[in-house]
Formats: sequence, structure tokens, C-alpha cells
Amino acid sequence: MPADAIEVGRIADAWGIKGWFKVLPHSASPEALFSSKRWYLLPSDRQSGASKSPSQKATAIAAAAQPVVLKIKEAKDHADTVVACSLDVVDRNQAEALKGARIFVPRSSFPTAGTDEYYWVDLLGLDVINREGVALGQVKDLMSTGPQTVLVLAQASEEEGKPPLERMIPFVAAFVDNVDLLGRKITVDWQLDY
Repeated sequence: MPADAIEVGRIADAWGIKGWFKVLPHSASPEALFSSKRWYLLPSDRQSGASKSPSQKATAIAAAAQPVVLKIKEAKDHADTVVACSLDVVDRNQAEALKGARIFVPRSSFPTAGTDEYYWVDLLGLDVINREGVALGQVKDLMSTGPQTVLVLAQASEEEGKPPLERMIPFVAAFVDNVDLLGRKITVDWQLDY
């Protein structure tokens, strides 16, 4: 598994009879699935054993603790999912054996983000400070609310034994002044009492 591997989706089921499979991407814009020709598969947490007559590759995925590399021949949009085929999967039975497998691709294979565009995975863990230099917390999650994305921050409580404080800040230009990926911080126009 590459050191920069990111989970980008799961195999939902077989698609058709020629070894294609349906993928449920974790992103509404699954460009990472299209840009990588090698997917690293791990079994789902609840997947155990192999199906009736899977290929050796599918059997390895179902039983392995180590990732299995799947060489992708083609991946494309289909309705609200992605469908793909591999050089290693030639029929429906083999595709069915992949059901539930988690898909990882190297972060380095993601397409370059445009100006003022960021992959969520790159924002996780960044420190968030306001214009006055007051620490507001670290990005622990992002949430899509439809028209905008919201940063979900966690900040250690000053009182011992209390859970971290949670803060939410809309990730929009009106509140976000600067994102410094190299410096690992985001500067915002936000106050502690908002």
C-alpha cells in the first residue's frame, strides 16, 4: 500500500456479465477513481471468506490483511455511481467476489486541484486561527450541507476531563481568508463566541 493511500470508495456489486463492477465513490466528484490505473483493495470490515468460484485475485482480496492491487482497464460514470473493469476480473462471478472491498488510491495520483479548490483529505488536521491569531481548533471533519461545505473543528477543553469543544465554520470565501496547506493552517474571519 502506498504511504499516501486514501480510501476513495467501495465496490458495491457486479455490473453486467463481463466482469464489470459497480463502485460507490466517497466523493460526489470521483476524479481520483478515474485518474488512477491501479486501485489497492482491502476487504470490508464485515467481509469474510470467498464466494463460490472467485478468481485467485478476488479470493486474495476477501482473505487478505494486505492490500491487493487491481489493474483498472476502464472506469466511467454511470447514473449516481461509477462502473469499472479490470484486467484481473473477467466475469460476473469474479466481480461479485469483490463486493464490499474498500478502494484506495495514492494521493499523488489525484488530479491537481484548481485555484481555491481543495481536497477534503488535505484539510483534515489543519489548525484554524482567526485574524487576531486566536486558535479555534483543528479540522476534524468536513460536512456538506448542499450549497456549501462546513469545517467541523475540535478544540481541547480547558477543563480537565471534559470532551473537546466542537465548532463549525462555513468553508466559504466570506469567512475563510487563507488556506496554507504547507503551513498546515487556515485563517478565518471568525470569533470564539460565534
